[in-house]
Amino acid sequence: MDLNFDDETLAFQAEVREFLAANAASIPTKSYDNAEGFAQHRYWDRVLFDAGLSVITWPAKYGGRDAPLLHWIVFEEEYFRAGAPGRASANGTSMLAPTLFAHGTAEQLDRILPKMASGEQIWAQAWSEPESGSDLASLRSTASKVDGGWLLNGQKIWSSRAPFADMGFGLFRSDPAVERHRGLTYFMFDLKAKGVTVRPIAQLGGDTGFGEIFLDDVFVPDRDVIGAPNDGWRAAMSTSSNERGMSLRSPARFLASAERLVQLWKDRGSPPEFADRVADAWIKAQAGCRPSA
Repeated sequence: MDLNFDDETLAFQAEVREFLAANAASIPTKSYDNAEGFAQHRYWDRVLFDAGLSVITWPAKYGGRDAPLLHWIVFEEEYFRAGAPGRASANGTSMLAPTLFAHGTAEQLDRILPKMASGEQIWAQAWSEPESGSDLASLRSTASKVDGGWLLNGQKIWSSRAPFADMGFGLFRSDPAVERHRGLTYFMFDLKAKGVTVRPIAQLGGDTGFGEIFLDDVFVPDRDVIGAPNDGWRAAMSTSSNERGMSLRSPARFLASAERLVQLWKDRGSPPEFADRVADAWIKAQAGCRPSA
C-alpha cells in the first residue's frame, strides 16, 4: 500500500501552505467571543472563501471546489499547524450544513449554503434552554402552526456566537401531546426578525460570545423547517453527531499547540521542572490523533 500523497494532493498542500504564508497578516489574533475579534474572524472567512478554501469538499455551486476528502484533511492539518484559529462560521459549515445535506430541500441548499460558505451569514446554535441542557428532549420552547408558517415562542440559552450572528437554528416543541422525543420540529430563523431579542452573557473575562435568545411570536415560514414537522429529533441527531466529531476531525490543532508549547519550553532554556508536563502535553496531543487516523 502506497501511503504517499499523489501529485494532485501534493500540489494542493503546496497551495494551502503558500496561501497561509501570504495571508499571515490577515489571520485573526483576537477571540471571536468579542465584537472586535468576531469582525476579524468574519473577514477571515471571506478571505478563505475568495481563495476557494472555505468549504473545499462542497459542490462548486455552493461555494466549494468538489475536492476529495483527503484534500480536506490536508487543509485542516496545514491550517492549524500554521496557527490559524477556529472558524466563526463553524456552527453553520460544520454542524448545520451536514444536516441540510442530509435532511434539507434543494431550495434550502441553494438559498443557504452559498451565504454560509462566504461568511455572509453566520449561524448560532439554539439548543439549550434554562431547564433543558444535556437533556435536550425536555425543551419547552414551542412552535404553533399558522397560515404559511409557524410562530416560535420561548427562550434559548448558552447560544454560541448569538450576539454577533445573523441566523439561528434549533428545536421547538410543535406537538406537546406526544412522547417527548416526538412532536419536535427543527427550524432555522432570522436573529434580526421581529420578536427576537438576543441578550449577551458576559463571561468572566468580559467576552460576550454566548447569548440568550428570547422568541415572542416569531414568524418562521414553512420553507425554513428542516426535515418533516414533528420529526425534528431525527435531523437534530445529525447535527449533534457532527458537533461531537468536530474535535476529532481537526487533530492538527492539538498537535500545533503542543508543538508551540515544546518550542516555548526550549526557548526558555528547557527548565527541568516543566519537562514532565510539557512531555505529557505532547504525548496526549499525539494520542488524540489516533482515533481519527
